[in-house]
Amino acid sequence: MIVVTGATGGLGGTTVEHLLKRIPADQIGISVRDTARAQHFADRGVRVRQGTYEDPAALRDSFAGAEQVLLVSGNDSDADMVGLHRNAVEAAVAAGARRILYTSQHGAVPGNPYPPSDIHIATEALLDDSGVPWTALRNGAYGPLDQVLGPWQRTGVIAQPQDGPVPYTDRADIAEATAVVLTGDRSFDGPVDLTAPNAVTFDDVAEIASALTGRPVERVVLDDEQWVADRIAIGVPEQMARLMLTWYQAARSGCFAEAGPLLAELLGREPRTAAERLAAHVAA
Repeated sequence: MIVVTGATGGLGGTTVEHLLKRIPADQIGISVRDTARAQHFADRGVRVRQGTYEDPAALRDSFAGAEQVLLVSGNDSDADMVGLHRNAVEAAVAAGARRILYTSQHGAVPGNPYPPSDIHIATEALLDDSGVPWTALRNGAYGPLDQVLGPWQRTGVIAQPQDGPVPYTDRADIAEATAVVLTGDRSFDGPVDLTAPNAVTFDDVAEIASALTGRPVERVVLDDEQWVADRIAIGVPEQMARLMLTWYQAARSGCFAEAGPLLAELLGREPRTAAERLAAHVAA
């Protein structure tokens, strides 16, 4: 039995879809906040139970019988995520899981100025102290590219703060690789990086975008404080804008620069590159 949390979310749900291609449905369980949203999995034979990181007792029931548990990290900036992750780790241990897997973050190392890194570092420490074999999947940045590039197709300009090399990674590739890790014979102990094969900067992306569209796309570097002020002016809360700014600061510091080969090894093919993802976005 493999139990996946957060299975109604993008990464968790896609991982379950890939698990269904690899193992029988009755060997898969999911722990979700709202079971009604997971009816499509229940209809296919997946065990669906209600459980949240805020409710340790429900988690233990959700994890019952699990040989492996995949903990999809939370992202509520207002919550005590380390404490909530502690609940999940302790519940997996109490349920008798033989391995715990956790969706960590690429570049989750001391000194990274992006605050979520500290949450992942602390959670990995909890896993290390749990007494159960564990794997931290340090996933490359897999959000939609337009979230970090801005409205470049409309403006012809990538106008963002100074960045640095990042191996922008496709979420579907990460989900597929996660299913491979969960169902494969190869064990991974501790943290491993799952990233696209190459790290690119916004300068690189501007060149790629220019070639794809046949028109010049300019890279403009904005002052940090001006960028924050611009975000606030369009209604973004200042706290959120400053949090996102730390991501750019981490990128320019080289915290995300190192790309690794493991994702390609697990997939048995090359992962989608930023150029391929951008091309699909332009075509759409």
